[in-house]
Amino acid sequence: MTDTMLLQNLRPFGAAATDLLIENGQIARIAPDQRAGEGVPVEDCQGAILLPGLVEAHTHLDKSLWGMGWREHQAGPSLRDKIDTERRLRREWDIDPHRQSTRQALLSLGHGSTAIRSHVDVDTETGLAGIAGVQRTRDELHDQIDIEIVAFPQSGLMSRPGTLDLLDAAMQAGADVVGGLDPCGIDADPKGQLDAIFALAETYGKPIDIHLHEAGELGAFSMEMILERTRAHGMQGQVTVSHAFCLGMPDRDRARALVADLAEARIHIATVATVSRPVPMVQDLRDAGVILCAGSDGIRDTWGPYGNGDMLARAMLLGLRNNLRADPDVEHALWCCSWGGATVMGLKDYGIEEGCKADLVLIEAETVTHAVVSHPPRKLVLKGGRVVARDGAALKAAP
Repeated sequence: MTDTMLLQNLRPFGAAATDLLIENGQIARIAPDQRAGEGVPVEDCQGAILLPGLVEAHTHLDKSLWGMGWREHQAGPSLRDKIDTERRLRREWDIDPHRQSTRQALLSLGHGSTAIRSHVDVDTETGLAGIAGVQRTRDELHDQIDIEIVAFPQSGLMSRPGTLDLLDAAMQAGADVVGGLDPCGIDADPKGQLDAIFALAETYGKPIDIHLHEAGELGAFSMEMILERTRAHGMQGQVTVSHAFCLGMPDRDRARALVADLAEARIHIATVATVSRPVPMVQDLRDAGVILCAGSDGIRDTWGPYGNGDMLARAMLLGLRNNLRADPDVEHALWCCSWGGATVMGLKDYGIEEGCKADLVLIEAETVTHAVVSHPPRKLVLKGGRVVARDGAALKAAP
């Protein structure tokens, strides 16, 4: 592989065909009719659309069953049942965090994602095994895909004594983000949980990402407590709320008032565009200036049999869930799966401009909207100017 090459005959965001020169892993020049220097490899892109690398901003790398053969889904409908079933099956099925996170990361890479934010379980049964496994994957794939680790108390924080100490240990071990989960619904101690995770974030100088499945007024109450602590700790721009089902409540005036407060506190929202629950509305967030990113959530795991890590397909689901039909609106769904995630993860030099990092994906499609709705196999994926995937598959073989 090389981090210097010339890409000819490509269309950035579906615009007119041009060439793109990569030097030292960065976009050096975008202009037509370029000629490669001696020894510089050339790739004929045949009019493919060029996009920046896609961003998988909410998933669980340590839990995927990808590559383990088909397993019948066992978890019941409640959140607590899913959590308990997962903890049992993790033991019974030998869901190795390193092996499975590598498989899912390479799957995502083949679909054009060059960055992933993964929530990784920390609890009194698994300890830091998940953190260690995903860290090993992150290190082994560092030149192919960026992996950001959220230390995530999936089974509860205050309700499971000892978990807070483990979360602290996970941050000491190098986790990138402090995670939280349903302060009322899981822990029944919103003050205790939120005080604890904001204190950890302040101690380690790290951002926060909180799963908030709580719907309606219960979720709104938790959201208001998150807003209060974000302001008190001066963490504007460093807090993400994942799922945020309460923002899909029927009382739209109440939801929009919360969105306005989120905008003021610069709190980001992550969604998976599920069809089974109320979800934040794209247009509400866009109008208020709230950054919305997206992710696949669990991919073929003990919580559900769905998912394949394709963020173009996720952009389509986001469009369907929000009734986005016009091309500019569908393109915004793709923005959430690229720039939105890049903003939340704090990726530097992201985009398609001279000087940006050459994390790129090429797609054979007529327009950007056509790419979203048809999501064909990715023709080429580059990370730091190096080819890491072709024709929908990572060049590195999965274990």
